[in-house]
Amino acid sequence: QAMPPGISSLVRRAALTHNDNHFNYEKTHNFKVHTFRGPHWCEYCANFMWGLIAQGVRCSDCGLNVHKQCSKHVPNDCQPDLKRIKKVYCCDLTTLVKAHNTQRPMVVDICIREIEARGLKSEGLYRVSGFTEHIEDVKMAFDRDGEKADISANIYPDINIITGALKLYFRDLPIPVITYDTYSKFIEAAKISNADERLEAVHEVLMLLPPAHYETLRYLMIHLKKVTMNEKDNFMNAENLGIVFGPTLMRPPEDSTLTTLHDMRYQKLIVQILIENEDVLF
Repeated sequence: QAMPPGISSLVRRAALTHNDNHFNYEKTHNFKVHTFRGPHWCEYCANFMWGLIAQGVRCSDCGLNVHKQCSKHVPNDCQPDLKRIKKVYCCDLTTLVKAHNTQRPMVVDICIREIEARGLKSEGLYRVSGFTEHIEDVKMAFDRDGEKADISANIYPDINIITGALKLYFRDLPIPVITYDTYSKFIEAAKISNADERLEAVHEVLMLLPPAHYETLRYLMIHLKKVTMNEKDNFMNAENLGIVFGPTLMRPPEDSTLTTLHDMRYQKLIVQILIENEDVLF
């Protein structure tokens, strides 16, 4: 039977806080056909891998070596190895958080901390673009230095560079924060005219997001709510932020300009609803 609304998110929240030092997000292995030099045994069934070339598959995130047949039965327990994860941007979100053993991508935490420390009153926050070359610099700093990246005011006095770097992080994700799998369900929910039913529908789809995506979205919405609380200084309300973040957080699975244009108002509405109701939804 269905849980009453609100209960499921409470259960999920309890699960998230339950084990703070180790985030048990499930992750599938990223298997690629591999040619092993010298004799090799499958780490799943412990049997020999026959043949001279392409004897099996290796997970490029954690290095697990198994038979091609066995790869279908391996549980979703990939623990990415930092040595194998070469970059921070353009890396799958769950892979990144598992490699760093964090709850959310550290880019998100570090950028939001910086923006809340010195940018909440900045006019047109998130709408005004920062200088592209400087945004690229920030991206390279994260890829190179990870959580030690310095994005402080003495290097980047313009806060729009930090907001730009955060938006770029979301745009560069191979799977958007609002995943391809849930995209059409969110759009359908946005089309419901009754506000209460719409909120209920949005909540149901939120529960389908992978935990790392859900947690990232939750954290971002709490932040964007703070941005709207400073509207009299920054002139950014939930609708303005929806226009900026709609296409940043969600992209249609099939890349068609027509779909994108058609869906833009619903993308905006989804983000607007998430910001305005973050306390109820998450």
